[in-house]
Amino acid sequence: DSNRKITALYCRLSQEDMRDGESVSIENQKLILQKYANDHGFLNCKFYVDDGYSGANFNRPAFKEMMIEVESGNVSAVIVKDQSRIFADGYAYGSYLSAV
Repeated sequence: DSNRKITALYCRLSQEDMRDGESVSIENQKLILQKYANDHGFLNCKFYVDDGYSGANFNRPAFKEMMIEVESGNVSAVIVKDQSRIFADGYAYGSYLSAV
């Protein structure tokens, strides 16, 4: 049942992002993602947050937890502020994420 599946809202902040200020903060990303989910009817939202991790590093705790749920078929959608939150480089975009 797709209504029981998780809508994964993924937030990531790297050390480099912190220099860019509030616009990329975890709190700002959460607000943007929750509003998008609400506005577009996504249900059963769950935040996955990696604070202080580079997008080039796949060994991020929340990312790994989220991907286990995705691979188990428990996630109906993954929503991110922008694709760089998932991957710092573009090589793997197609295998994990569709642009919203």
